[in-house]
Amino acid sequence: MMLHLTTAENNYLITAYGLGDDGHFIEINKQKYTQSLIVMANQLILDWQVADLASLSVVQFEKLIALKPEVVLFGTGEKHQFLHPKVYQNLTAQGIPLECMTTAAACRTYNILMSEDRIVAAVLLV
Repeated sequence: MMLHLTTAENNYLITAYGLGDDGHFIEINKQKYTQSLIVMANQLILDWQVADLASLSVVQFEKLIALKPEVVLFGTGEKHQFLHPKVYQNLTAQGIPLECMTTAAACRTYNILMSEDRIVAAVLLV
């Protein structure tokens, strides 16, 4: 799936998401990544050590709070899944909503919100 936005101007833009020879990938500013990551307009965090929902803990969401996003989009892979509320309760206690969706939907939604100058963090599982 190729994604397009008219302008990115020094921002991190998700340009594609799909299945390649090495498995699923996320392409940001035309560079492919095959690991789970966090993307915001002004930063790309590649050391997100979560491969699946079962390995999530409160600690990962504490890191998200420090980023101070307006909203967090959580891409759960090919299948839409929900997270246990205990894992992200500190995030919502800070007034930061979390939206779970497939990774493809999270990629599309991120680009839209980022283009509207929203402070959005997309946590994307590959």
